[in-house]
Amino acid sequence: MDSQSSGPGQAGAAQPGLVAGLGGMAKNALALLISRVELAACELGEARDNLARLLLVGALGVLALWLGAACWTALIVVLAWDALGWKILLLVAAFYTLLALAILRHARSMLERDKLSMPATLAELRGDRDALL
Repeated sequence: MDSQSSGPGQAGAAQPGLVAGLGGMAKNALALLISRVELAACELGEARDNLARLLLVGALGVLALWLGAACWTALIVVLAWDALGWKILLLVAAFYTLLALAILRHARSMLERDKLSMPATLAELRGDRDALL
């Protein structure tokens, strides 16, 4: 009779331990998820700020470039018109085309350096995935 009474008591003691263990795991998983969300939010804020700065600097640069290009173009065309005629317009157009290509290339290189990505968040999520799987 002792063995029968101790059997159900032991099974009852094992279940609260299992439930407590599962509850602890769920609590840890939730804490991990919250910390990852906080990290992602922090990095997303930084990426948003970097994007805003990039757009502002780009817009100011484009405006300054347009104003400067208009003034210099007018001066060069007026000074060279007697010597070259319409060919000066061709030279100016070729120059501005090459300049635009150089600017686009520079913008692409800025994006390739991953200034707008979230490397720490992605690395932590990869580490979590590897640890869980």
